[in-house]
Amino acid sequence: MVTTKEALQRFEETVAHYIDELDPFSMEQLKQKPSDNEWSIGQMVQHLINSALYMQLRNVDQCLVPSEDSLISQAGKTEAGEAIFAQGSFPPIRVQVPPSPQYTPQQPESKEQLIQGLHTVNQRMKEIEPTLEQASKQNTVPHPRFGGLCAEEWFLLVEMHYRHHLLQLDRLKQGLVHVHE
Repeated sequence: MVTTKEALQRFEETVAHYIDELDPFSMEQLKQKPSDNEWSIGQMVQHLINSALYMQLRNVDQCLVPSEDSLISQAGKTEAGEAIFAQGSFPPIRVQVPPSPQYTPQQPESKEQLIQGLHTVNQRMKEIEPTLEQASKQNTVPHPRFGGLCAEEWFLLVEMHYRHHLLQLDRLKQGLVHVHE
């Protein structure tokens, strides 16, 4: 399995790549959706930022410092969970979730908002990584598909998730209508 240090380094490279990729696009292009039930590039980046900050990294914190109301368990991973950690990545398939207010990300307000969000996640990953060494592998928080994940696994999941969405980014870029100034 990849170490958290290696994952952090790869994560930082992936974030830098996303930031470079956003650069040439206008706000109009960042909000352009290929179809009604698909996301824009901006929404996809919002999804990466929000799922890292409000789910994955929050669950790392829960595993590190269990509180009264945390969903800590000793449960292990599901078969799907075992598989992605064995491979070190998500399968390269599209996951489509029906649009819903809970899950569908908002369109971004500005490019700065997206870049700032990516920097915030990067910063949190850098702060968390050194604390993972002494984290208990026993404390897990359940993931809806992958089962009980410990702090280190939630951390690694952030990197895998960002890498997984590079495929979507490429697909969305291909579908962009080039607006000529």
